[in-house]
Amino acid sequence: MAGAGELVTGTLGYDGGRHVTAYVPPSAVEAVVFAGDGQLVPQWGAVLEAAVDVPATMIVGAHRSTDETLRLHEYSPDFDPERFAAHEEFFVNDVRRWARSRFGLALPAGRTAVFGVSAGAELALAVGLRHPELYGAVLCASPGAGYRPSGLLPASLPRAYFVAGTSEPFFRENATRWADALREAGGDVVLTERAGAHGGAFWQEEFPLMVAWAFGR
Repeated sequence: MAGAGELVTGTLGYDGGRHVTAYVPPSAVEAVVFAGDGQLVPQWGAVLEAAVDVPATMIVGAHRSTDETLRLHEYSPDFDPERFAAHEEFFVNDVRRWARSRFGLALPAGRTAVFGVSAGAELALAVGLRHPELYGAVLCASPGAGYRPSGLLPASLPRAYFVAGTSEPFFRENATRWADALREAGGDVVLTERAGAHGGAFWQEEFPLMVAWAFGR
């Protein structure tokens, strides 16, 4: 689906040079979604353009490593805490600084969300829970199980929206586990199940519903 928005890519110094791609909507930006897997997610901007009741939303995506093991270590804090911390610094600080410098983007937490699919949803949960002052909502499609709720959750929680497919029981269980834990901690949580398997069309189809829920008009 083609849209009127623009894709802009830059390269930051992390890991010898890691790309960041932003989808810039055709009208004044009202909200922003930060995401991992930046080679994929910003291309969904046209879906937001076509949706009803979705504010003009910029998507800023940090590209993933081409090494899948390294991607998992960067996205989930429990595999390699040192590598995760380095990537967290890049994602939370460097990418946000780039967006502010490149686009003059400086929105409050209430107009900022973090999104991810599969392992990227683990990244969204991890940085969202660590930085609720920056990300007012966490949007997760089919989260993996490398990062699980354990111990006490933070007193301040971002709002959270989960979706999983009917044909991916492993990921549906992970989404339910997190939704239950956040609800028990007093969080504002949505959990939705859609027809589909892991990586299915429902990820992209649910994205505008997530963004509308996070920001509305």
